[in-house]
Amino acid sequence: MSPKVERPQPAVDVHASEERRRAARALLREPLLHDEEDLLRLVRRHREDLTRLFADGLGYRLVVEPGTARLLKAGLGRDPSRPLLRASGKPFPPRAYAMLCLAIAALSRTKNQLLVDELVAQVRAAAVDAGVDVDLDAIADRRALHAALIVLVRWGVLRERDGDLEHWADQHTLSLLDVRRDRLALLVAAPLGAAAGPEELLDVAALPSASGGARVAVRRRLVESPVLTTDDLSEEQLEWWSKNRNREREWFRDRLGLEVELRAEGALAVDPADDLTDLAFPGAGSTRHFALLWLEQVVNTVRDRARSAEQRSWYAVEASVVAASAEVVFARWGSGLKREHREDAAAVRAQAQDLLVAMGLLRSTAEGWSVCAAAARYAARPALAAASVTGEASLFDEEQA
Repeated sequence: MSPKVERPQPAVDVHASEERRRAARALLREPLLHDEEDLLRLVRRHREDLTRLFADGLGYRLVVEPGTARLLKAGLGRDPSRPLLRASGKPFPPRAYAMLCLAIAALSRTKNQLLVDELVAQVRAAAVDAGVDVDLDAIADRRALHAALIVLVRWGVLRERDGDLEHWADQHTLSLLDVRRDRLALLVAAPLGAAAGPEELLDVAALPSASGGARVAVRRRLVESPVLTTDDLSEEQLEWWSKNRNREREWFRDRLGLEVELRAEGALAVDPADDLTDLAFPGAGSTRHFALLWLEQVVNTVRDRARSAEQRSWYAVEASVVAASAEVVFARWGSGLKREHREDAAAVRAQAQDLLVAMGLLRSTAEGWSVCAAAARYAARPALAAASVTGEASLFDEEQA
């Protein structure tokens, strides 16, 4: 019998792997990538591998064209935690989203170069066709449309050739705009004809591919919102996650450069480079400082009961306890906040609350609030205690040193 001959495995091209990771991260961070020539060059170079990575791994479609790369990300459906932002940093109001849709519809039938007032006329016509009541002579609707136009400029769909678009809403300034039709055609990520209404459209867009199923759905959760809790998984998704979670750490590390922390209550996707996010926490600023201290105070109130309870991801907290925790933090640390927050405790609490909800660490319920087990990760100086009965350390087992 001839001895078995081990065939040598092909050498891993470390440089190419790093390039693919960098390109994939760029597309996740900016799904409509344009004008970043170095990153676009990497995307073009590794187009086939990236197309396969996103299609098989996340159920996303990648389109690469000259000067543009578009990752058609479906997102998580009815998840309000990642809104579009105005130039001021404030979230888009519903009216601005409506204006954005009307502007996209209007641009689909305009010429390649036009004055902003010509575009306004087309938006009025699109509103009539859609049966939407719009008054672009009123300042509120003008500002909403202005916010939409600025986003289209940021995405590279519109380019201001001449004029003063920044002050158009308030000062009626003129502006000459170029329209990039190739990018305009890539904006809509889901087939509109498959949905009977806006809510159904979100559901259709977020539906994982038939070939991906639970695998795609769970990976999307970790990529789009890096706190994964087992309570929020369906039975099918939980079964897949239980069997494959150790292997998934390697997938996220190799493909996307993310470290997945496995815990009894789920997992967290952590970015060592600290740049693959649109919402930093903790971080600099009075609101984030208050939110961090407040979160720690809330976690301390539920730590004992969480340890003794059956393992789960969310723990109920009475509204009065959450309010009292905020008061304790403000009394102890309020002098270190910026002036407007020192003078308005309600304002800093509201802003911190919005941040914690957006981060997926705090959730409003009919009875009050629930705090996510992942919140315990943000204790000031954590140290893991003995493993829990599941054989893994619970996030609520982390004590301050």
